[in-house]
Amino acid sequence: MYLAHFGLDEPPFRITPHTEFFFDGAKRGATLEGLIYAITHDEGIVKVTGEVGSGKTMLCRVLIERMPETVEVLYLANPSVSRDEILEVLAADLQAESPSDRTTIRMRALQDRLIELYGQGRRVVVLIDEAHAMPLETLEEIRLLSNLESNRHKLLQIVLFGQPELDEQLALPNMRQLRERITHSFRLEPLVRPDIEKYIDFRMRAAGYRGPNVFTPPALRAIAQVSQGLTRRINILADKALLAAFAEGTHEVTARHARAAIRDAQYKTASRHLKPIAIVVATLLLGIAIGLGVRLLTPADPPVPAAAQPVAPEVPVSSLQPASTDTATADSPVALGPLARARHDATLEWLARTPDDAFTIQLLSAASGQRVESFLAAANKLVDPEQLHVYGVKQGGKQLYAVSYGHYPSVSATLAAIEALPPDLQADTPYQRSVGIMRRQNAQ
Repeated sequence: MYLAHFGLDEPPFRITPHTEFFFDGAKRGATLEGLIYAITHDEGIVKVTGEVGSGKTMLCRVLIERMPETVEVLYLANPSVSRDEILEVLAADLQAESPSDRTTIRMRALQDRLIELYGQGRRVVVLIDEAHAMPLETLEEIRLLSNLESNRHKLLQIVLFGQPELDEQLALPNMRQLRERITHSFRLEPLVRPDIEKYIDFRMRAAGYRGPNVFTPPALRAIAQVSQGLTRRINILADKALLAAFAEGTHEVTARHARAAIRDAQYKTASRHLKPIAIVVATLLLGIAIGLGVRLLTPADPPVPAAAQPVAPEVPVSSLQPASTDTATADSPVALGPLARARHDATLEWLARTPDDAFTIQLLSAASGQRVESFLAAANKLVDPEQLHVYGVKQGGKQLYAVSYGHYPSVSATLAAIEALPPDLQADTPYQRSVGIMRRQNAQ
């Protein structure tokens, strides 16, 4: 909307990770170089942590692009899998054929395939996004996978990306063996004020802007204070502030525009960011008041920060993920509605002719046929309905149905397609899915 007004070629503050907008300041570039070094020098398990919206997924996507051609990259965007499922995913992505589904035999087949790739001069790295959501038993399987090695070298490099909760999980007594195998730990810290100014200017110029700085110092101060240095929040606030300035017909973003953006995003300053000196002064004043016998009113609770990403899509997300209380298990295609049943039948034909090493984008899995039907009804308006697939999934002995989209020849092509999805389909973190795994799950 405001692109021509500010002389921009494309939106500068999209929240989806576009690697050409990677900001290498605030030690981001150094962290990227450290990751590349660790992966290419047999450094075992590597961990990257950061708060929600600090740029972990962006770093992960850039890392994929910067890997040498001799490195085979496996990207796991959905960590909520069992220990058996993660073996299945890795084996399918590496085309490691196993004569049995038994864990020991599948692990042996995976090791044989890794040895084969190592003999060809290729390294294999697994990047696990949102690792803090991984079940503890699956994290334990990660430790066992890290044991796969030749006489002198690790056969599988593993990088865990997660929120600070990942550190809490690894601190548990039963996680000690895995914790001791982590050779490098990186942390993405929130941006400080000078970095926020550089970050906003970098994004503007990466989007094609060529003029003087658009954001005034007071506007930058307001954004810095409320964003808490989290890049996702900075993007949202900067985008809304540009829109406010455009609505007034001005080419300068002022504090007034920044405050309008803050109100619209419904962000508030967290109490944990009060300066220590302010806390000391408040404590002294309270002590004096008590000493004088002054009865003070109880202060209101500190404001709670809003969610890191406001929900304001053009098509309500609720239309894609209805808050249905229907938890009935779908045991056959008959339990599905007409839209889902038609796509299920078409998916069977598609699976019959699509190779195992192709990929698709997983959008949804649900036990309720009503939810699948509602999701499809909304998704049909956003993407080509003929590219939507519906198939069966067994999880924990329970029959579910999943919805995926498209058909892609590689992981990199699938990740690029995920970035191009409409925002409402990106709300639930879609991820790539191997057609081979999809076919085997549906056969169950």
